[in-house]
Amino acid sequence: MEGAAVQRLTGDRLHLSHGPIDVVLRAWGVPAAVRAAEAAATALFPTILPGLAAELAALRRPMAEAPRVAHPIARRMVTACAPFAPIFITPMAAVAGSVADALLAEMLAAAPLAKAFVNDGGDIALHVAPGDVLAIGLAADPQHLVLDGALRVTAASGIGGVATSGRHGRSFSLGIADAVTVLAHDAATADAAATLIANAVDCDSPAIRRAPASTLDLDSDLGDRLVTVDVGTLSDAEVARALDAGLARAEAFRTAGHIIGAALRLGGAVRATGLATLPPP
Repeated sequence: MEGAAVQRLTGDRLHLSHGPIDVVLRAWGVPAAVRAAEAAATALFPTILPGLAAELAALRRPMAEAPRVAHPIARRMVTACAPFAPIFITPMAAVAGSVADALLAEMLAAAPLAKAFVNDGGDIALHVAPGDVLAIGLAADPQHLVLDGALRVTAASGIGGVATSGRHGRSFSLGIADAVTVLAHDAATADAAATLIANAVDCDSPAIRRAPASTLDLDSDLGDRLVTVDVGTLSDAEVARALDAGLARAEAFRTAGHIIGAALRLGGAVRATGLATLPPP
């Protein structure tokens, strides 16, 4: 595998890539602070993949088995998933969000910033100082980057992480959601919650085709659990049943204080919780 690569993008963004980890980040602030933050992120980045690879066997174990890990980002993954037990989940459900959180924390430790984001494949860690605003798009179809909304994040909102999951994402899904976007205090928690809510968006229908995860990827942390392979045409009633099931889980997570809000999308229909309660920008 090739080593970590760093590339400057338009719009004052940095692209960091190493194997399956693909990150785009940006920082705002005085030039010296931005340079220090970027340097801190690029120094940490090459250590992440080797560190997580060394813990992979434990990170693929269900949280019910109390996986033990040592790497700081692996510990973030376990911590983020712990509140959602006893629902089946492995620490891998929070990997992208945990990487984003760790890079953002490194940037903020290096220098004070007005605002910043670290986007790890759609799972985003955010920082917004008081008086600033950061706008992010909400995708109805993350696979084709179809945006159907936007969110203006302020310090008062409490949002430190945004994550999207569903059957079009990079990982297998037990459910049929087109996309579930979750807002939380950090990206790792948002990542884990989005995975579980997307899994809950489901119903019985002959239009849904499933297969054991292990037949699609021998290394999948989902083992022989059935994952969604394809979704045909669903009736309006089936769409409603699936979204209502996912919304019930999202509202339970919000009531427990795990998440701030969530938007669930399937077949052109939407359910949401918590979004109307956010402070205005």
